[in-house]
Amino acid sequence: MKRPRFLPDNMTLLLFCVVALASLFPAKGVVATGFDHLATGMIALLFFMHGAKLSREAVLAGITHWRLHLLVMVFTFAVFPLVGLSLKPLLLLLLTPELYVGILFLCVLPSTVQSSIAFTSVARGNVPAAVCSASASNMLGIFITPMLVSLVVVAHGESHSSIDAMLKIVYQLLLPFVAGQLVRPLLQAWMEKYAGVLKMVDQSSILLVVYVAFSEAVVQGLWQQLPPLMLLSLLAISGVILAIIMGLTMFVSRRFGFSKEDEITIVFCGSKKSLASGVPMAKVLFASHAVGMVLLPLMLFHQLQLMVCAVMAQRYAKR
Repeated sequence: MKRPRFLPDNMTLLLFCVVALASLFPAKGVVATGFDHLATGMIALLFFMHGAKLSREAVLAGITHWRLHLLVMVFTFAVFPLVGLSLKPLLLLLLTPELYVGILFLCVLPSTVQSSIAFTSVARGNVPAAVCSASASNMLGIFITPMLVSLVVVAHGESHSSIDAMLKIVYQLLLPFVAGQLVRPLLQAWMEKYAGVLKMVDQSSILLVVYVAFSEAVVQGLWQQLPPLMLLSLLAISGVILAIIMGLTMFVSRRFGFSKEDEITIVFCGSKKSLASGVPMAKVLFASHAVGMVLLPLMLFHQLQLMVCAVMAQRYAKR
């Protein structure tokens, strides 16, 4: 049975369940320390799997369409952060400084892979180009996102020092990713055979990091600092940012004379942010007490982008 387009996806439902669990039964003391070490190991495993799953052939196949890929990268790593920075006076009136840091972090993340490709396919867009752009965005994000965090977020005092963050990026994210790429020829058939099990491992890693992050945030008084009205404001702000980016991607792609198929790819790849990359990166880049608040805007934006893009994909498909 097909899920109604406006209901949350299973992963989002699980995320909210984990947040509720952390709110009622936060990990403390020795248990929290043990979970934190386990989460660090799971993050390394997660990026190893990302490296092993990412097809170099898919990236090389679409690399000749450089104008499209360049435009997607500009929206992902330049226009998004500029929108977040330009809205700062308004956002700080509605949100706490910690949530604004979460908005900035959301804006510097790479694009999604699976959903960008899936929506492009449903909308009858340029799927090979979507595979290339989304994959390249995630690969480059390992390098670009930490640099952007040091540029636009460090001023708010919520991230680790740049040297500490870069070292953590290297040994927790980059080295496992490169190792996955190197052993991909050996593991490819096995990973395809057990894709369902590996997806569960992938999602479990994210859920564990979210539980650890929100446990720390709850112990620090998260819900006393975050009234319901502020949550609604955060959801509205996410909608405004998404609308701005989607409107700009459509306008610019048409202005530059891209075909409708290429426009679809630019819209879906250039307007999304990756929860799968964002959760472990936040764990690495931010102090433990700040991770829960930093991830909240990303979790809301993630569900919103799925609902809006589902509607957009259907409308494109009917053209």
